[in-house]
Amino acid sequence: MEFVIKQSALKEELGFVQGIVEKKSTIPVLSNILIESVGEGTIRIVGTDLDVTIRCEAAADIKQGGSMCIQARKLFDIVRLLENQDVHFTKEENEWVRMSCGKSKFRLAGVSRDQFPEVPEFRSTPLKLSAKVFNHFIQHTSFAITQEQSRFTLSGAKFMVGDGSVKMVTTDGHRLAFIEKQETLDGTMDALIPKKALVELTKISRDSNGEISFGEDPNHIYFEVDGRLLITRKLSGTFPNYEMVIPKGNDKTATFDAEEMKASIRRVSLMADERTRSVKLLIRSGEIEISSQAAEEGEANEIIAADYQGEEVALGFNSAYLQDFLNVVSTNESEAAQETENEGETVRVKENRLRLAFDFKDSNAQTLIRIANETTYDYKYIVMPLRI
Repeated sequence: MEFVIKQSALKEELGFVQGIVEKKSTIPVLSNILIESVGEGTIRIVGTDLDVTIRCEAAADIKQGGSMCIQARKLFDIVRLLENQDVHFTKEENEWVRMSCGKSKFRLAGVSRDQFPEVPEFRSTPLKLSAKVFNHFIQHTSFAITQEQSRFTLSGAKFMVGDGSVKMVTTDGHRLAFIEKQETLDGTMDALIPKKALVELTKISRDSNGEISFGEDPNHIYFEVDGRLLITRKLSGTFPNYEMVIPKGNDKTATFDAEEMKASIRRVSLMADERTRSVKLLIRSGEIEISSQAAEEGEANEIIAADYQGEEVALGFNSAYLQDFLNVVSTNESEAAQETENEGETVRVKENRLRLAFDFKDSNAQTLIRIANETTYDYKYIVMPLRI
């Protein structure tokens, strides 16, 4: 095999497969990528860990067709440091690969194409959803996926399409993130997508202004965006009944500024107990008092304004769970008062500030946190209470 390709094009596509390739795999060939010719003007780059596969294509001048398998990390480290010129690849005897770019010349050890695993055959992707919407779903739910490998069915997201809406749900048993958008797609789906697949799908689609096409077979889900293909195994097992977790009887609501709460939680949590990370939120008329204490270190408290009229209620939370949510909710619509100069006069400009809402019942029930007055998405974050 012999081909010539632009350094910039090769670097971009190699970057997409790096997260898939196993760096310290018990199967050595999985640290390699497969490069093969497709017709006279395209190369295909494939990386896999046997659970998730990414396939990219790039324009190239194919001098001689064929295939080669090269260590992914080493190749990427070299390519990203090369000058933006043509890179020339030639496969030699015993799977060795010679590459050159300007004054730089390299000779890399390869492995036989026969050792590279067969990846699932591409199936159709009849469903389509905006890449922006899909990434919004992932960003607003993936943080609640469990970190415990033993909880296999919770190590991904439940993704549902049908009945005029698209939904995604994640949980680790202590908190749950749910998002839904009313949108009718040409088909249905109900599958568990592994977290790694969600992370890599975000990488290959985050800059896309188009759509993500997707489909499934009994064992795999297929995603295609801007000519790049991601194939992932489905998670098996039964996802918990999330609808039972979403509280229905919360009759009290307190709304507050998102940025104020985020900053206060960050400060107060510094004095939280290292084991429980607990913070106490005392909600009373017009304000929320946030406090924490560690027996041998001290305590902290802070008050922020809130829209609430009702009896005083104390809520306990793991501060890390609150911070995870506060970090991902968008603050682009912040309603901060800014001062600008206009012909010698100071003008106060108001922007929309993001406000959040706590829907709660008492100290022992789950609290539902949401974006106040959200209309595009139905986004809910449910947190189990801590005893305080």
